[in-house]
Amino acid sequence: MRELTYVARRKVEWREVPAPVIRGPGEAIVAPVAATSCDVDSMILAGHSPLPPPFAIGHEAVARVIDVGDGVRGVRPGDMVVIPWTICCGACERCRAGLSAHCTAVPHMAMYGAPIGGSWGGLFSDLVRVPYADAMLVPLPPGLDPVAMAAASDNWSLAWRLVAPHLKARPGARVLVVARGSIGLYVCDIARALGAGDVLYVDPDPGHRTIAEGFGARTAAELEPVRHGFELAVEATGRVDQLAAALRSLSPEGLCESAGNHFRPGELPLLEMYLTGVTLRIGRDNVREHIPDALALASSGRVEPGKVVSDVFSWDELPDALPERHLKPVFVRDGDRTTS
Repeated sequence: MRELTYVARRKVEWREVPAPVIRGPGEAIVAPVAATSCDVDSMILAGHSPLPPPFAIGHEAVARVIDVGDGVRGVRPGDMVVIPWTICCGACERCRAGLSAHCTAVPHMAMYGAPIGGSWGGLFSDLVRVPYADAMLVPLPPGLDPVAMAAASDNWSLAWRLVAPHLKARPGARVLVVARGSIGLYVCDIARALGAGDVLYVDPDPGHRTIAEGFGARTAAELEPVRHGFELAVEATGRVDQLAAALRSLSPEGLCESAGNHFRPGELPLLEMYLTGVTLRIGRDNVREHIPDALALASSGRVEPGKVVSDVFSWDELPDALPERHLKPVFVRDGDRTTS
């Protein structure tokens, strides 16, 4: 089978590898039918990854179940499912506590799309082995478009977690979003739907700002810190200076969620943070816990994640189209763009 492999800056290629097989009763084989690039994939393709190539890339996809082991009860062949980007067993102490990204049944940081915590392959592959099918795979609700929900493996569900619990605790909170890609736009959509009092989206890209305005957000190309301006800030740029500016804009006891991958060091305004009493959360997301709630919101009709999809390409176009600069491209198999 073919496995899309990152080989150099702005270069990926198909490589032939053995097709995955079921190794145990709890496993499944799935075929991605709508897969997309994560914001971090864009950084990898730009050459900013600390991981040397080659490696299989891709960790966001909706897939069709092809085969299951004798012990799988939650899904069956033909089902459309979301594949979480992290590998988790669902049964260890950490998984039971909701810390699926820190599962003790697999090596630390085991994931699809990067050779960390073992070699699990990437979701830009013709077939993918899922080791803990009942724990990992989440059925796609009827009526949802796989293309619109291709990012539910990570970015869409992460965006839900970045704002939804906080708006429940702080109804009507003012939200600042400092971003460069799809995560920030998803946050704007979700924040508006869940009753944020004000949403300011900051991004130098005018096309991104237009999408955010369609979600009801105010926009700006650059951020001038607004003293005590927002109860909640979301940073998704991977730039420490932008994270610092977001932190300086928080109200007393405000909260900042950093979803950027900070490959480069920088300085934070620690004294100002201390004086304002802000909370900063930065870290790997336990995405499997949030996928059902994120999909439920998508099913409600109150949000429009499909508006963030910038391009739809065929599966065979992956090697040529993926390295190009697109906001949120989705790659589909011919004849497989169907709802569940």
